[in-house]
Amino acid sequence: MDVLWLVFFALLGACVGSFLNVVIWRMPRGESIVFPGSHCPSCGRPIRWFDNIPIISYLLLQGRCRRCHVRISPRYMFIEGLTALLVAGLYACYYFWHVRQGLGDFQHSWLTYVAHATLLCGLLACSAVDLEHWIVPLEICWFVSIVGIAAATIQPPSSQILPSVRPVVGAMAVAATIGLGIAALLLRWGLIRPSFIDADDKANVATESPDGGPSIVSVAATKADGVDPRVEMLHELAYLAPAILLAIGTWVLVYVSAPIREGLAWLHDTTATGRFAAHLGGFEAALVGYLVGGLWIWGTRILATFAVGKEAMGLGDVHLLAAVGAVTGWITPTLAFFVAPVLGLVVAIRLRVSRRQHELPYGPWLAAGTVVVMIFYDTFISLFSPYQN
Repeated sequence: MDVLWLVFFALLGACVGSFLNVVIWRMPRGESIVFPGSHCPSCGRPIRWFDNIPIISYLLLQGRCRRCHVRISPRYMFIEGLTALLVAGLYACYYFWHVRQGLGDFQHSWLTYVAHATLLCGLLACSAVDLEHWIVPLEICWFVSIVGIAAATIQPPSSQILPSVRPVVGAMAVAATIGLGIAALLLRWGLIRPSFIDADDKANVATESPDGGPSIVSVAATKADGVDPRVEMLHELAYLAPAILLAIGTWVLVYVSAPIREGLAWLHDTTATGRFAAHLGGFEAALVGYLVGGLWIWGTRILATFAVGKEAMGLGDVHLLAAVGAVTGWITPTLAFFVAPVLGLVVAIRLRVSRRQHELPYGPWLAAGTVVVMIFYDTFISLFSPYQN
């Protein structure tokens, strides 16, 4: 039965990869991912269904359009094949080789698998766009986050898969989320302003390196771009202020007011509220993961920018790691935050030595770090277990 599921998910993954190709091509260009249907970017002719079979059609057509014979990038077949490998490989790791403890059988944890597979597909799409355009599509991150929180709420996994949180921490997360909603409204009403709105557009600013090759000098804003990055961080702190204040206020209320503390305990008591407590716990665990994942990047961005006076990291990476946390809880994005720079160090050094590129897109390394931590999660936890009380 496992082999049949493995084949099914490999085929499904290839089909999803075909759709990801559409997302990767159209989303950075501001095009709809629904209309029009699949068509050749060169001649604009619609692609018939028999020419749109993942991997197989590319091989049969020898990588060219049937109508205009223009060469099709092998990236399309690569994305389809890699998506199939990720989706099927995740099933094999979770249910065939049992690399993660606490999942149980597929029948009782299929929604968790769907959320994790969605995360991998989202990370692949974001990485491909980030590598080419130096941006992270926020819509993909939001979609993955919604799937992760919904899955954790509907079918709460064990704490070995989604780390549980204390009631007070869950309440603080809900308050912080409300604070972010308030900040979004204040931003919409013009009471606070976005950061870097006056900066010169320098996305993918390219020059020519001494040997004639392309060289991306910088995509991070500095004072030379008409803004003071340190001042811009004050605008981002103003955006975060409602979330921070509400979270702190909630913590104070819980520890000062015995009735509130007892009410929280009652809501999370399965003997009192039954399954509601489990669903609430899953929701709060995913929400805490979302906030912690985003905070790792956003906090680093603010502190590093204050320290060096140059925009550090991107807000797209904030949403990317937040999506990781929404699906996996707060531990995985925390570990991935530290694993990612280790994986990207060799490439960063090579780019620096070659003098062709002073920066590198960080999204793909966050994605790679996340995959490593997801698969070897139990190993990481066992390494840190001697230091736990």
